[in-house]
Amino acid sequence: MSRVSFKAVAFGLITGPLWAADLPYEEPVFPDHPSAQIELGQLLFYDPVLSGSKTVSCATCHHPKHATGDGVSLGLGDGGSGLGPDRTVDANNLPEQRIPRNAPPLFNLGAAEFTVFFHDGRLEEDANRPSGIRTPLGSEMEAGFASALSAQSMFPVLSPDEMAGHYAENDVAQAVRQGLLTGEGGAWDILSKRVEVIPEYRTRFDAVIGTEAIAFTDISDALAAFLDFEWRGVASPFDLYLRNGTEMEPAAMRGMDLFYGKADCAACHSGWFQTDHDFHAIAMPQIGPGKTARFESHARDTGRMRVTGDPADAYAFRTPPLRNVAQTAPYGHSGAYATLEGVVRHHLDPVAALKAYDISEATLPGLKTDDLRVLNDPTELAAIASANVLAPQSLSDGEVADIIAFLNALTDPQSVRGALGIPDSVPSGLPIDR
Repeated sequence: MSRVSFKAVAFGLITGPLWAADLPYEEPVFPDHPSAQIELGQLLFYDPVLSGSKTVSCATCHHPKHATGDGVSLGLGDGGSGLGPDRTVDANNLPEQRIPRNAPPLFNLGAAEFTVFFHDGRLEEDANRPSGIRTPLGSEMEAGFASALSAQSMFPVLSPDEMAGHYAENDVAQAVRQGLLTGEGGAWDILSKRVEVIPEYRTRFDAVIGTEAIAFTDISDALAAFLDFEWRGVASPFDLYLRNGTEMEPAAMRGMDLFYGKADCAACHSGWFQTDHDFHAIAMPQIGPGKTARFESHARDTGRMRVTGDPADAYAFRTPPLRNVAQTAPYGHSGAYATLEGVVRHHLDPVAALKAYDISEATLPGLKTDDLRVLNDPTELAAIASANVLAPQSLSDGEVADIIAFLNALTDPQSVRGALGIPDSVPSGLPIDR
């Protein structure tokens, strides 16, 4: 069995069987980080001190117990307790709504090719901007972050549903609702000062940035260093096959041929990590509150169009990378499918699947709310269907099973566990989600 060039596989440079190539495998590129910064980021990731009410950490929705997600279609942030499907609402502090989009997994986000973040790509590297980053905040965005991965961590702390909290219930939530994000007294400044006054954090930051005042960009840089180091998934059976020709299980080998051949999955799921980092409308069912401003009364989520304003981008969402995909259910921007088979079969005929969608395919615990507003509206349903760009295709049940076997072969067990794991405690002394 000859070694296979991943570029040749992923970008369609092989025209015959995959094993016919004899080209070198090229490793993905990751940055280097000081160990002190990585360890600092680990503590911050699990510390609820970064949420307005000090009850939610980054790990609440991105936990190793749930393969860096939360195991539900649409999660509960502020106003909830517990993890994943077991998370329940606080009757004395009810969440205003579910988090509008599924929590994406965190594997390989530090790799050089990841320059676009969030389901709609609202944060991305942009060499034409002075900061090098394009965000919805424009000139209001803090400057000085080390990367786009660092910059993306600055947004969940501003979300009332995720980490900031309800109106006026804490100083961060109040600042966010007043539009005070940057500068003295802004939300990021409040959180930075919270961290600064904790002696262990101050000592740890001294080892990374010296004795200067802690800015939120320093916090986000540490979080990014940890995310990059902790969850690098590059040792799956597929990686081993590409590196040295070690064959996967027969079903996975057949599934790989289908993935890069007849099924044409690689038209979008290309590259080292099976993503073209682009946006496509594939009639994914819209459940939950949608991506709306508080003054809007609808529940739709038009995806990339919310960023670009271009109707051609309506209902298009970023192609998700597929490393460890078998571990990261539910699937889709709204988490509409709780099983890998469900979302694979959706791709075979997206419009038919949309019209036949059953909410029982989702995992939506903990909050009594109307999650079917869009799907029960014929006009909204037709708009999603009309934007679809994926043509129907026919695969046998056996072929679907083989593709799923290949997707399982993208699992790197060590990366799912994580490199450092969950700390025993955090400097704030607050409880850790386990």
